[in-house]
Amino acid sequence: MASNLGIISNIQKFSIHDGPGIRTTVFFKGCPLRCKWCHNPETQLTDRELILWPGRCISCGACLVSCEQSAISSDAGVIQTDRTKCIVCGDCVEKCYAQSREIVGREMSVEEVMEEIERDRLFYDESGGGVTFSGGEPMFQPDFLEALVRKCKEKEIHNALDTCGFALWENFDRIRDYVDLFLYDLKQMDDIQHQELTGVSNQLILDNLRKLSERGHNLILRVPIISGINDNQEQVRQIGEFAITLPHLIRLDLLPYHQIAMEKYQRLDKVYLLRETHPPTVEGVNEIAQVLRSYNLPVKIGG
Repeated sequence: MASNLGIISNIQKFSIHDGPGIRTTVFFKGCPLRCKWCHNPETQLTDRELILWPGRCISCGACLVSCEQSAISSDAGVIQTDRTKCIVCGDCVEKCYAQSREIVGREMSVEEVMEEIERDRLFYDESGGGVTFSGGEPMFQPDFLEALVRKCKEKEIHNALDTCGFALWENFDRIRDYVDLFLYDLKQMDDIQHQELTGVSNQLILDNLRKLSERGHNLILRVPIISGINDNQEQVRQIGEFAITLPHLIRLDLLPYHQIAMEKYQRLDKVYLLRETHPPTVEGVNEIAQVLRSYNLPVKIGG
């Protein structure tokens, strides 16, 4: 039975890179993968998390006084937070005048999320847009996702599911007839390398992708391009050879790696594993696009 409650990290309005038209993107919290290049580290865990913005801090000490766990201290006027003591209660966030502290992750009902989605319905209708469920991984909360896509279908709101594909087929089977478009990640064809890069095998991911395609669902493949990881000719050709076997494939999107997420890791006190990895060159991405187009695949650079 579909659940009425879920954990959401953010709801972003007027998105233009998460499917057709103007969209609202709902970011679910929680993901079974640990991709080394993850650009939404705040969505990996289902638990609430504390994000710090040191540049905004005015060292007023209000957060220090409010913390009953003694997790916050001051060293020469610089506020320090001991995450091993922090219980993410949010008291310090409420007392922070400079908004240098933030809690990410909140429980929301289906009705609350749908209210946010429907506020921009006029923009969806005029632009051919809708809502995109992203994350994290929406399939990590299958009951809540099912309730939302059913509601969208009932209200005739176009919905897209941005997924890594790592979920039981029975959960995809429950929601697939209510999803208008699948934005499906294809990160790496080699299973051993996929495990090294993401922490999981790609076998379930590829199996689910085949099943969705064979059943006639609209699919856009999204391939991140990371220098030195999945951008060599052999790996690109493996992706091309697999992609041409998929019926109903609308397009293959190449998503060049960027370092924008690096600051997010710092704010969460997490280690960013690809600090020395640089974005691919425009020429390199164009060459990859040309290789894939040689398979008669419709290829777009960017989301």
